[in-house]
Amino acid sequence: MTTEIHPAAVIEKGAEIGEGVKIGPYCVIGANVKLGNNVVLKSHVAVDGYTTIGDGTVVFPFASLGHAPQDLKFMGEKSTLIIGKNNKIREHVTMNPGTQDDKMKTVVGDNNLFMVSSHVAHDCIVGSNVVLANNATLAGHVEVGDFVIIGGLAAVQQRVRIGAYAMIGGMSGVEHDVIPFGLVKGERAHLAGLNYVGLERRGFTKEQVQALLKAFKQIFEGSGTLSERTEKAANDFQSEQVVMRVVDFIRAKQERSVLQPK
Repeated sequence: MTTEIHPAAVIEKGAEIGEGVKIGPYCVIGANVKLGNNVVLKSHVAVDGYTTIGDGTVVFPFASLGHAPQDLKFMGEKSTLIIGKNNKIREHVTMNPGTQDDKMKTVVGDNNLFMVSSHVAHDCIVGSNVVLANNATLAGHVEVGDFVIIGGLAAVQQRVRIGAYAMIGGMSGVEHDVIPFGLVKGERAHLAGLNYVGLERRGFTKEQVQALLKAFKQIFEGSGTLSERTEKAANDFQSEQVVMRVVDFIRAKQERSVLQPK
């Protein structure tokens, strides 16, 4: 594997460059950056801070990775940005490291697509096989599960959790936690049902989908409190692993309440 570095690129002393890396013209790589094997930086990419980019990730022009977070409380602490393998990071994407107010790290998994001008803020945890469409933004401390799709111009508020396999519609403002498999839409987003298309694409069976639908109706349309309805669903569907993922997500409620239907 041959490493190719354009003569117009600037790489500070101390940066670690893996095998087979290709760095195009006018890229700027900071001293504490680590690039895995076969990473490609097309051109005009700026990577700084304590940033690690995993094997096979491709970064397109004018992306900014690892620079100081957009947080007035940030005091230059040695926090990190960790990007996994085989990601595609398109033009003008921004990702920031963590802060001392939380995890001191931002973590991005593998096989994700970050489309033009999408943003991952400080202390976010993003899973694998995630898609952020154009101009989708994650505020600080957001957690995104595997196989989530976030539509264009959608905005996720600080400290919100997005469960695995959820779909967030374009131009949605998400202020509350989204259950796994949930479908979300609206200017001030609401839970609009289950992500049936995503479930089908990922190979979930008809029986699993039917169980999720029954549990969804019980949790969000029955009588009593959300907690009571969730516990009843846990009892009724205890053998259904997909339903228990939703139950466990709701039980683990943190700072934000769970997004519900209108």
